[in-house]
This record gives sequence, C-alpha cells and structure tokens, in this order.
Amino acid sequence: MSGVNEQLTQTNETVDLLQALIRNACVNDGRAESGQEVRNADTIEAYLDGVGLDIERFEPTPGRVSLVSRIAGSDPDAPSMCLMGHTDVVPVNESGWSRDPFGGERITTSGTDEIWGRGAVDMLNLTASMAVSFRSLAASGFKPKGDLIYFAVADEESGSAHGMRWMADNAREAIAADYVLTENGGLHSGSPEAPSIAVTVAEKGVAWRRLRIKGTPGHGSMPYRRDNALVTAAAAIQRLTDYAPPAMVTELWRAQVDSMGLDAETAATLVDPNKIDDVLAAMPAPAAAFLHACTHTTFSCNVVDGGLMKTNVIPDSIALDVDIRTLPGDSTEEVQAHLDAALGDLAPRVEVEFLMNDASTISQVDTPLWDAVAAAVANPFPTASITPRMSVGFTDSRIYREMGAVAYGAGLLSPGLDAASFGARFHGNDERIDVESLGLTTQFWTDVVRGMQS
Repeated sequence: MSGVNEQLTQTNETVDLLQALIRNACVNDGRAESGQEVRNADTIEAYLDGVGLDIERFEPTPGRVSLVSRIAGSDPDAPSMCLMGHTDVVPVNESGWSRDPFGGERITTSGTDEIWGRGAVDMLNLTASMAVSFRSLAASGFKPKGDLIYFAVADEESGSAHGMRWMADNAREAIAADYVLTENGGLHSGSPEAPSIAVTVAEKGVAWRRLRIKGTPGHGSMPYRRDNALVTAAAAIQRLTDYAPPAMVTELWRAQVDSMGLDAETAATLVDPNKIDDVLAAMPAPAAAFLHACTHTTFSCNVVDGGLMKTNVIPDSIALDVDIRTLPGDSTEEVQAHLDAALGDLAPRVEVEFLMNDASTISQVDTPLWDAVAAAVANPFPTASITPRMSVGFTDSRIYREMGAVAYGAGLLSPGLDAASFGARFHGNDERIDVESLGLTTQFWTDVVRGMQS
C-alpha cells in the first residue's frame, strides 16, 4: 500500500510542477530575447532543492538558462545516463483555445482528469515528470553505477542555438552521456490485449531554407506586366505545396505498420511505395498528414517577409521560409535537387539561404537501454511490447546522437489516449495531458533508471 501512496504523491508532484512550468509561459518565438527559460529553470531548481543535489546553470544569452544536475555514479567506467527535457514552448493564438493557454488548469471532462496549457504535451509534461523522478531517486539515497544526469534545456523549439547546440559546443563535459531519454514516445497501438508501445529511436532531418525572390519595384497603380516579387513568391509557394516527392519505405516504417494492427491488405499497401500515396489520399486528414510525413520528405511554406512593404509599392524582394523535413539519406545536394524540381523554371530566380541543416539521425536498439525501457513498460503493461519509431519532428536527440550517445524518445501514456488527437495537440489548440499519463511516465523514468543503473 505504501508503494501506491508513493506513486500517488509523485503523480501529484508532477502535476504541481507541470502547472507551474506552464504558468511561467516561456514562449520561444525564435528571437534571442524570447523564451526566458530562466523562469522555468528557477522553478525546477527550487523544486530540486533540499535533497543534496548539486545544480549548475548555463546562460549563453540573457534569460536563456539551462539547468544540469547530477547524481554521481559509483563506477567511473560505468555508462552514464541523462534524462533531458526542454523548458521552452511555442507561441499560441489564444483565440483558438477554449481555456487559458497559460492557466495550467486541472480539468475533468467525461471522466478524464487533464492538465491544460501550452507545453502540457510538448514537452513540459516530460520535463516535470523527469524532475520528480530524479528528485525522488536522490531523496531515496539511490546510488547509480554510472552518473545520472538531469538536464533541463532551453531553446529546443527554435533550433537549440541558445540551448543544446551551445551546450554541446561550450559545456560538453557537463552534459555528456552514453544513454539519453527525452521526448517523445509511449503511445499505445495494436490490440488492447497485446499493445505495442512506441519508442522513438530516429528522427527526420531538418533543412530549413530561406528563399529570396527578387523583383522590380514600381508604383502599385501600374501593375501591368510588372515584375512583382510577391506574385512570383506566391507561384513558388504553390509549386512547393503541390510538389510530390516519391515515398520512401524504411525498415522503421515497416515495423510501425506491423504494430498498427491493420488488416493484411491495408498494411501491404502502406509499405508499397507505388501505392501508399493513393491510400493516404483516401484517409482522414490528421492521420494522413502524420503517415505521409513518416514516408516522404516534406515542404511547408510557413513565413513570408517582404521587408518594408506598402500598399501602393510593388515589392522588389520577398523572403520565404520553408520548413523542409528530410528522410534518412537525404543530403544537402538532394534537398537542393528537390527544390529545383519543385520550382521548375522559377528556380533560377530564387536565392537559397540555409537556416538549419541537420541530417536525419538514428540510434541502435540492441542496447541495455532498450532492454530497460521494455522492462519498465512491462511493469504496468505485462503483455505489451515496444516498437521503434521515427519522429517526423526534430528534437535535441539529434545533437546527442552527433555526440555519440544512444538517445530514445520515450514516456508511457495511458491506453485510452488516441494517437491522432494526441498528435494534433503538438503546437495545436487546447493542448493538454491526462493525469494518468503523468503518473505512468513518472514511474516509468524511475523504473528505467533503476533497471539500467542498479
């Protein structure tokens, strides 16, 4: 009974800490002065206080604070392990929300107890639950074989220049680890009797590009046969949106399809690169968007900037930011080839600037960490198995993998959480996480750490 009470106490601590992190509103809009993760760093540091933990703070840019704490291992030759969560969140359009996006409210709807707010899913829930597990282990006197690190990092949402990338370049020894757990996994699929639990072992590459389109300025009252950069940019946007690169079927994708519990015919079409696009076209949009991203290099035109624009002036320069997500094997040259193919005869009019250029990464699964994750999942779900997945977004795992670490996106969510609706909450309206998932995930970190480090 004491174990049940302890888990309940830890779940409540995770809820309280998550609510506080949401309310700190560390919104990262890409500007160096945004984010102000110092607020969440202060909150986490105050929570970790009192159990003998040493805490280091790193602030490469004013207000952009990352936090590192460590439980020293007993064996300097044993592998080290890091629990890493980011502390920033993306901006929000409050008009699309039915609750205050920074209220951190606890709401029960249709019998489900949930915490609402920006970051509840991406990824303050994991950052908070990791802190609770880490503090609990320290308070219990747990002594790992290798170092156990808790890393609350800034600036994940805008590319990591003020967070993980800076840390890797300037404070590598503080965060170096052999094994890393971070976002995001834990969704159930397949049959309830023998569910498959997703663990992210790979992620698509990110190749953000800024396309500069030039024209000729002129008076807006005489548009006939003028070289309007905005008109050309609109044509470029449409071509990039319509562009349909071929599907790529990887072994990770085959494993994901196998875990989905589909009938044989549907499963066969989803792993056939010549048929998958027709299947996706007939699916509901939310599910199709995710499955398409798993199997295609994607192009999303998200930002247009015309500089000094005026209603009666024909613009002579437009900057178009394109979010390109690449599949394994896509190089810089292949990204450019995609752009040239999509733009066609407009390609010579477009100057391309690199904003981010990180390749797709993957970690092996024949590791002690994989075995520890499987054992931790089996504690509450004895008939479950774990399945490797590829994330269609990028995380700070990519930088840890560059450093030589094995990194997985993990967690453990409640069985009733629908994958499509859960996925829509990432950067979406009415972001929220159920309390059951918070409790499962908090215990999951503890079980994995004890399994790896005992």
